[in-house]
Amino acid sequence: MIDDAAQRRRLEAGLAEIGLALPPDRIDTLFAYLALLRKWNGVYNLTAIRHPDEMLTHHLLDSLAAVPALAEMARSSEVGGAARGRVLDVGSGGGMPGLPLAISCPDVSVLMVDIVQKKTAFLTQCRAQLGLSNAAAHWGPVERLEDPDKFAVITSRAFAELTDFVNLSGHLLAPHGRLIAMKGVYPQAELDRMEAAGLMAAWQVEEVRRLTVPGLDAERHLVLLSRK
Repeated sequence: MIDDAAQRRRLEAGLAEIGLALPPDRIDTLFAYLALLRKWNGVYNLTAIRHPDEMLTHHLLDSLAAVPALAEMARSSEVGGAARGRVLDVGSGGGMPGLPLAISCPDVSVLMVDIVQKKTAFLTQCRAQLGLSNAAAHWGPVERLEDPDKFAVITSRAFAELTDFVNLSGHLLAPHGRLIAMKGVYPQAELDRMEAAGLMAAWQVEEVRRLTVPGLDAERHLVLLSRK
């Protein structure tokens, strides 16, 4: 049996630790999203993690830990035109980090892309049930996606190696925008393979930022990439 009150307290404590101050209605929506993920996972197998406490830490809080950086880069004044405030979440799966970002930051527009139709069906259902006008889902490979407005931030969580992430989605990044990959341990081998593939001629690693996820005893890093 799920102790909703205890989970709510853990979520609120985690948000405080991250430094993400949200009004009660948005915390309610995050909690409602977690409930939808648990419900749909039983039928659609959205994630291998099934224990409610692990879903909270390994998925929701893990994604929320990246929200301040994602939102800051999406709102950057360096990015002009229609791309500012737009985020593309590649290989979103069960909606992470896209849905926690959209819930936490109503001024940020999030498009979530996945090649598995049942997952984009879930994302569309979440958008409707949670009333998220700033979130949308697209079914199909990201390399075939065209968007004239481009995106200020393109992010991924457990989607692909850095080389593939850049090659498949880089065409959608706006000038002065950033690719932000969510990784576990410091991805030195992936960075080396980017170098070996010749990608560092056009791209640069701005920062590899270590994240602390409340309640999770594991390494997490954000890799921030931009065009030279």
